[in-house]
Amino acid sequence: MPATLLPDEPAPVRLMNTVWAGRSVLSDDFDTVEGFREWVAALDPDAAEAAAGERDRFRALRDALRRLAAFATGDTRPAAASAVAEVEAAVAEVNRAAALAPSWPVLELRGDGLAERSAGAGDPARRLLASLAAQGVELLAGAGRGTLRACYGPNCVLYFTKDHPRREWCSAGCGNRARAARHYARHRDARD
Repeated sequence: MPATLLPDEPAPVRLMNTVWAGRSVLSDDFDTVEGFREWVAALDPDAAEAAAGERDRFRALRDALRRLAAFATGDTRPAAASAVAEVEAAVAEVNRAAALAPSWPVLELRGDGLAERSAGAGDPARRLLASLAAQGVELLAGAGRGTLRACYGPNCVLYFTKDHPRREWCSAGCGNRARAARHYARHRDARD
């Protein structure tokens, strides 16, 4: 499950990365209720149980964010194409999800320190969905909007945020595959 393997990525990027490329086929972490609940529990354990009935809404938000990420990054990878074809439809879906459940931060005293948690209208799953949509808006249109990238590693369909000037891939594995592919291509061209 790549979405949980890249824990430093913002939550909307991890949501987009619930679609990932296996050896010969695209995989979707949301194809099973168990996979979906596991992903939600990694973000918000309180929302995991309530989220089961919201899987289609999470999938719709994910597909909308993938379409908008492709638009924002100029991503033309056919394998990474979203189920949402039109940018306008993707914008409408993100806005719909953001409006589902108003939420706000709440300060709590935990042990000897302060902690923040989310509170608001609606059940925890809808609050999580609305929060993901709001974070997606910030990622795509906020101050850090230029950091989102598509990974062009061989057969990769993931997105990442460029947190270092030299970062080109979502993971070291994609970087290694890309370098190996370039090496083999150079040697093959030299032989021919």
